[in-house]
Order: sequence, then structure tokens, then C-alpha cells
Amino acid sequence: MKKLGLLLLFMISLSACSEKESNLVVNGNIKGLKKGTVFLQKIEDTALVNVDSVQIDGDPQFVLETYIDSPQMMYLYLEKVDNSEYDDRLDFFADKGQVNITTSLEKFETAAKIVGSKNQEKLMEYRKMMKRFNDSNLDLIKANFEAQQAQDEEKLMEIDQQYDKLLRRKYLYTVNFAINNKDLEIAPYLALSEVFDANIKYLDTIYNSLDKRVKKSMYGEDLKRFLKERRKEEQLQEEVEEEYAEENS
Repeated sequence: MKKLGLLLLFMISLSACSEKESNLVVNGNIKGLKKGTVFLQKIEDTALVNVDSVQIDGDPQFVLETYIDSPQMMYLYLEKVDNSEYDDRLDFFADKGQVNITTSLEKFETAAKIVGSKNQEKLMEYRKMMKRFNDSNLDLIKANFEAQQAQDEEKLMEIDQQYDKLLRRKYLYTVNFAINNKDLEIAPYLALSEVFDANIKYLDTIYNSLDKRVKKSMYGEDLKRFLKERRKEEQLQEEVEEEYAEENS
């Protein structure tokens, strides 16, 4: 009987040790929210999964917690109880420690103020610049539509050239931004999410510039695997092209 008790105690202790304590705390406040559920989410195997949640009933303040192995993008999802057709989700770059998020019910995504990791600061800096590129792109779309209406072929060709230049500038800015922040996990994240289809030499440059610690992070390992797959695909493509050239020579 004594042995059974010791065995049960051992199993309980083992179970407790296997559960990792939270190392990420999200403090939030959604002004105007009276009732709903807030979920903390992350991407796991290409799918969004809930890692914590809290029901709001009167008090718009909340606390969510989870454990993360490495800095990563996470999501705050609001399931409203107001017969709204759409619910809301905002993303943020989480790191171990505390993140403070304040926003409003009416402008859940656009009014969000997020204070937390250095990666989050750099993400906001990057997106601020991307907004300028996107605004320029919208201007080109408008100009392209007007040129099509006027059947101005010369103008359409000029707009195409401007679009190509804008796209190159956007890619080069992202590559340089990643290299300049090689000591942060946002660098491999941007390589994977924003310029994954760029010339592989640019992705190699980003990866090779990363600090050792960042290379071992979740996104650093993901970028390493992605580059390996890209090289395989490009090698296969070269072999196919060589075979085609030989058959038609």
C-alpha cells in the first residue's frame, strides 16, 4: 500500500513537471466591449489554434497567458456577442515576458496600441514603411485603370515599369531591413512571410547574416528548412531545363 502511494506521488510530480509554466502574459483592454470572448492564438502546423481564452462580461480588461519556446507572431481574436457579421483579429510579435494591448471595440485592429518586445517595435516600424509602398501601389492601380479607360498603351507600359521598380524597391527594403535587424527574430520572419519568392541569393544573405541565437530560433530554423527546399526545387528545375535543351538541340 505504501509503495502504491509513493508511485502515485511520483506520477503526480512527473505530470506537474511536464507542464511548462506560462512565460508570456498578455494584458489587454478593449474599450467599449461589454460582452464577448477573447482568444489568444498561434499558428501550429499551418492552422490557427487557441492557447488561452477569457470571457468578457462587463469589464473590458483581461489577462491571457501561455508558454512559448521562441519569439513568434501571435494573434488576439475577439468573438463578439453583438450580432456582428464579422469578428476581429489582430496580430503581434510576442516574446517571453509581458505584452500590453489596448484597443477599442469599433476599431479593434486599426486602433490597437501594442507595447511589448523589441520585435514588436521593429514590426511596427516595418509596417509603417510598407504602408507607404502600398499607398504608392494603390496610386499605380488607379493610374492603370484610367489608362485602360483611355486606351493609352504608352501610359500602360510606363505604369508597368513603375510597378516593377516599386516591387524591387519593396523587396530590397525588406532584405536590408532584415539584415539590419539580424539580432532579432523578425529578420527570418520577414524573409519567410514577405520575400519568400525573392531570388534565393537574397534569402541566403539574410540567413547567413543572422546571429547564432536567431538561427536557432523557430523562424531561424524554418528559414533554414525553406532554403533547403528552395535549393532542391531550383536544382530539379535546372535538370529539367537541361534535359529539354538536349532533346531540342
